[in-house]
Amino acid sequence: MMSAVSGRMTGMGVSATALQRIIDGLVDVRRDSVRDYTAFSVHGTRFGYHWPRTETVGLKQTLLEQAALVAERPEVFEVQFTMGGFGWVVVRLPRIDADELEELLYEAWRLSAPEELAAQHPFTR
Repeated sequence: MMSAVSGRMTGMGVSATALQRIIDGLVDVRRDSVRDYTAFSVHGTRFGYHWPRTETVGLKQTLLEQAALVAERPEVFEVQFTMGGFGWVVVRLPRIDADELEELLYEAWRLSAPEELAAQHPFTR
């Protein structure tokens, strides 16, 4: 929601701590940290990245979802890259709510997890 006074987004934003709690709720996630970012993978397949300095995450999505997210809310999402039939999006953590980020993280995880694992752990809230 946009504040009429400041013109800033209000009632939104996901902290690095909240992001980690969401990631902890996914099954078999491996974290690989380097100097500027942490990468997330499931069974050897990457599905996301977190850059604390820029307060952003990069997430694997379908090409259609990538296009829809960026077209609908370019202040929150931007195209990161496409590869192997997937479209990666950059998500600005201060401009998204936790519920939506949780859904996008689950989808990124599901697109990367083996089918058997994804079937055992459907998204429920």
